[in-house]
Amino acid sequence: MNAPSISSPWPLRDKVAFAGIGTTRYGSFPETDSYGLGCEALNIALEDCGLKPGDIDGLIVSRIPSYERFAEIMGINPQFCLLTETAGRFSGVSMALAANALYSGAAKYVALVYGNNGRSVRMRYGGGDSQWSPWGMTSPGAIHAMMWRRHMHEFGTTHADLGPVATAFRHHACLNPDAVMHGRPISLLDHDRSRPICEPLQLLDYCLINDGAVAWIMTTAERARDLKRPPVLLSGYARQDNFTYRTSPPDDFWYPSLSATRSVYDRAGIGREDIQGLGIYDNFSPTVMFSLEGLGFCKQGESGDFVRDGTLQLGTGRWPTNTSGGHLSDSYMQGWGIIAECVRQLRDDCGDRQIPNAQAMQYICATNIAQSAILRRAA
Repeated sequence: MNAPSISSPWPLRDKVAFAGIGTTRYGSFPETDSYGLGCEALNIALEDCGLKPGDIDGLIVSRIPSYERFAEIMGINPQFCLLTETAGRFSGVSMALAANALYSGAAKYVALVYGNNGRSVRMRYGGGDSQWSPWGMTSPGAIHAMMWRRHMHEFGTTHADLGPVATAFRHHACLNPDAVMHGRPISLLDHDRSRPICEPLQLLDYCLINDGAVAWIMTTAERARDLKRPPVLLSGYARQDNFTYRTSPPDDFWYPSLSATRSVYDRAGIGREDIQGLGIYDNFSPTVMFSLEGLGFCKQGESGDFVRDGTLQLGTGRWPTNTSGGHLSDSYMQGWGIIAECVRQLRDDCGDRQIPNAQAMQYICATNIAQSAILRRAA
């Protein structure tokens, strides 16, 4: 299918908006669970936009065991509801599902809630009989380690090329009082000397594991104008799935799928140079590099040179990325928190980590469900 051209706008362009955002503290909270954390985040989001639970007629939840139980606790009786897969790529998928529900009239106000108590219950992301075990790899980290090793072999990149990613995101976390790693700066030397986990990846190439929750409230752009906070528009969204390498490391770094999502620029009606900052799904530091190359910010194999001089860091670089600290240094909320940060940037809510005059932000997720979205400040 050919992407719509700018002269023939994507039907959903600027039709739906983020109206409310809520995030909890991040850490270890054994006294509660994903339901309690999700309710806390949603109540914050409701207060943020000035709505009440009874106004919500659409509900999407992730990593919360039952949408029925969650709706009962919150006092919500929606006409549209859904429980999505727990994988992080479903943050972007959930956003698109909500947008379509709102555009079609299936709901007026959709609450999207992610709750994770993985740290307090000692969740293991790997080990045992996992989907990768037939190949001797029991975790996503092993997949990404093999992918980066191949990248090193094909393009001459090194482990050190990942350092500017980890240090930029930690710098941002030190500007974010809510980040798990706030107040704990790292250097390139710290990155180089961190503990090996799965060669060539080391500790500071891995995301955090923590408890917490994120909630968004989405509605039509028209309804959002009457709410408490300035709306942030979903201008464009693109997705391409590829399950060729479902149980083995992709040897193409998801490039074909990521390249297909470049249609997001035509759909949003703006170009790459109109974007002020990025939110990139960073479960591991190499994923950021694959994303930058796949979306065309640099040529394939050149991400090491591209990020070397602080390109991703606030104050020094053209493309400030994951300004909250991302999964590597803020919190592991599987994309949900990164999208929330994009919304906050476009509302000028980020304080010391604010991108000056942020008008548009791009979200990128490099997985076997590759995605990109452009969020824009409403006029």
